[in-house]
Amino acid sequence: MDARVRALESLLVEKGYLDSAAVDEIIETYETRIGPRNGAHVVAKAWLEPDFADWLKRDATAAIHSLGYISRQGEHMVAVFNDDETHHMVVCTLCSCYPWSVLGLPPTWYKSPPYRSRAVIDPRGVLAEFGTDLLDNVGVEVHDSTAETRYLVIPARPDGTDGWSEEQLMACVSRDSMIGTTLAAKPVAA
Repeated sequence: MDARVRALESLLVEKGYLDSAAVDEIIETYETRIGPRNGAHVVAKAWLEPDFADWLKRDATAAIHSLGYISRQGEHMVAVFNDDETHHMVVCTLCSCYPWSVLGLPPTWYKSPPYRSRAVIDPRGVLAEFGTDLLDNVGVEVHDSTAETRYLVIPARPDGTDGWSEEQLMACVSRDSMIGTTLAAKPVAA
C-alpha cells in the first residue's frame, strides 16, 4: 500500500496536479492538529479536571469545541466513560461515521464489514482480538455512531499516574483506546 501511495503521489507531482509540500502539510495536519492527539488532550483534561469531565458528560460537543476541536461535519458528540463496571466500545454499523476532529483518520479495520458486524454480535471476541481482556464482571456497552452522533470513549485513567502532567497523560491515550478497542496504556508503556 505504501509503495502504491508513493507511486501515485510521484505521478501526480510529475504531471503538476499535486505539490509534495501540500501533501506533507495535509499529513502533518491530520497527524498533529486533526488527529488522535486532539482526543488524547480531551481525555487527559477530563482525567485532570473533574469540572471538565462533568461538562463532557453533560455536553461533550460544547466541551470538545471549547478546546478548538470542531468538526466540519458538525456532528453531535457524546463522551462515554469507562469505569470498573462498564467498558464502552464504538462502531458504526451502517457505514463508518467517525469523529475525525478528535481521532484523526479512521483506521481501515473500523470501516470493515467484519468489525462493524462483529462488534455488535461478539464485542468481547473483538476486544480479545485487540488484546483487551476484561474481567467477567465488567459489562460491555457498544455505541453505534451515526451521521448525527459520534462517540468518544474516555478510557479509565491508568493506575500510577498521580501527579502526571497533561502531556504525560496524553501519552497513555491512543486512538484505539478512544474507540474502546483497547485500554489506556499503563505508565511503563507510555
